[in-house]
Amino acid sequence: MKSSGRGSTRSGRRSALPQGPYDPAAEPESPGLHGLVVRVHTDDNRHETFDCADLPLPGWQVPIAQAMAWRAGPAGGLGTQSSARSTWKTVVRWMRFLAALPKPPTNPGKLRAVHVKAFLHRDDSKIANREVSELQLLFAAPSMQPLLSDAAWDALSLRLPEKRRKDGVPGYSDGELARLLAALRSASVAIRRRIRAGEELMERSRSGPETLTDGDRALGGVLAEMAVTGSPPRPYLHTSERRPYRRAVASHLFLTREDLPPLMMLMAALAHRNGETVKELPVEHRILEGRAVELTIVKRRRGARRWYETVTWEIGPKGRELHYPGGMYLLLLDLTARSRVLCDSPMAISIWSEQDGGHAREHVAPYLQDLRGPDLNLSGWARDRALLADPPPGQEPMALELSFNRIKTSMDVRRTKRLGGHLPSAARSNTMPVLFRNYLSGDPLITAWAAEVMTEALDDAEEAAVAAHQRTLNAAGGALRIVTGPVSDRALVAAGLDAETAKRAMAGELDTGWTGCTDHDHHPLTGEECRITFLDCFHCGNCLITRTHLPRLLELLDALNARRLVLSDDDWWERYGPAWAAIRRDILTKFTPEERAAAEQEKTADTILELVENPWDQP
Repeated sequence: MKSSGRGSTRSGRRSALPQGPYDPAAEPESPGLHGLVVRVHTDDNRHETFDCADLPLPGWQVPIAQAMAWRAGPAGGLGTQSSARSTWKTVVRWMRFLAALPKPPTNPGKLRAVHVKAFLHRDDSKIANREVSELQLLFAAPSMQPLLSDAAWDALSLRLPEKRRKDGVPGYSDGELARLLAALRSASVAIRRRIRAGEELMERSRSGPETLTDGDRALGGVLAEMAVTGSPPRPYLHTSERRPYRRAVASHLFLTREDLPPLMMLMAALAHRNGETVKELPVEHRILEGRAVELTIVKRRRGARRWYETVTWEIGPKGRELHYPGGMYLLLLDLTARSRVLCDSPMAISIWSEQDGGHAREHVAPYLQDLRGPDLNLSGWARDRALLADPPPGQEPMALELSFNRIKTSMDVRRTKRLGGHLPSAARSNTMPVLFRNYLSGDPLITAWAAEVMTEALDDAEEAAVAAHQRTLNAAGGALRIVTGPVSDRALVAAGLDAETAKRAMAGELDTGWTGCTDHDHHPLTGEECRITFLDCFHCGNCLITRTHLPRLLELLDALNARRLVLSDDDWWERYGPAWAAIRRDILTKFTPEERAAAEQEKTADTILELVENPWDQP
């Protein structure tokens, strides 16, 4: 037993007490319902307060407050600050609409279906549908639904027209993306050089001021003081001149709002993440053997308890950090280090932002309280740097429109192409359906690439079928006997048939399914009676084809093409590919366009293919 600590107490000896008076910490304000005030603590660790006492129609205030508290609670489904705000705005519009009616329902029990229908059929049907959908979820609260009449609840529960799915935002072309990434890296390098130059000037003013000019020595002293206070000097200048001066001085050591567009856009591009994730990048991380950085990021709209994901980003070799997500993340932490200390932020994005008041408010984490944060004006940043989009043919180039969605789409498209279109591997920050529907589907680059891949695959399959046909043909006689032009005994004899065989061919006695056979009793490969199917006739040296066979061959092609709709590509090419290739490559090309056109007029629906295949082979 120790002589001090918890085990040192005994009968007659008092326990050790802490020095000074006891001052209990104030309990944090709990979320939930407090009278008519709803305090919300959302899953993204943000707080909102909604005061229902400001709503019209007092008979609705308590039920609305209870419903909002339930909707923002664990079972309600409002997981983000923005969704809670959206629902509250709908509530405000709903209450104002009811209050403006000639005879408003003074409480939920007096609500009628006609009131709901009037709210639904306002000017903008799209907004009304969305708002009624939100009211359906809100009024499903256990405290609200029993107060409504059956007719009012039926009107609220009416199935609304489904929202038309928006097409995915197209990404940038190869040229646009190359120019954009080059501009983002160039701007990021300039920001890094600027702040490192300010740090170096500050250190030189401390260690060797005699080596500096008078102007640099004075600026170094200002920077040294600003590094401690966090506030640039406030000279006696007009407001229009003082603010640019203070911003210029602060930019020597701190990031400003003007620095955010290139840094955040480049981070989003390298990490293949959306803007919300970049805004909420945490400070806490772990370096893995100097080669990668591990951190936990936020990916919203994934469902309850699935927001957080641990990622590992490569740092990259020295001098190439701005080409790797880990290197870019560490650069962000380095550039924002001083501001983060001054505003005590757990988020990586922290900047100097002049506010009214003392210097303690000048350093902020702009997205800590609200993801909307400051307006980045991404497209304005692109216009200032003369970044142009690829112009349509015959038109003048226009400024490139920037957005986080477009650059993420562009990077997702290129990763998908690099992985050969394999969606399970390409789906990094989204599920496969979301990746395809919202990012890949409809993108011109991915559409053109997919068409190119399909064309190459079809070409490869056709070449393989032609090769298989040629190998079989070489083993079974060497060449098809194709007679073009008018069919006569003389033409058939000239093609190599004896007079008797030519006479039988003219009489149609040698016809099989789609062609003719010059010697059914002796197959060229076996020397025995032929036992192959009619589809294999196209690879046999005994095969005879004349102009009279063209309509049936065209009928067969139509039937084979119809089979593509019910068979997989692999099965179709394996079963019908060689015959299809023989007809397209070796037979139809021997006849003139006029002969093929005449055969098109004579063809009917094919019925032979159904007969020559075994029943168990039917697709």
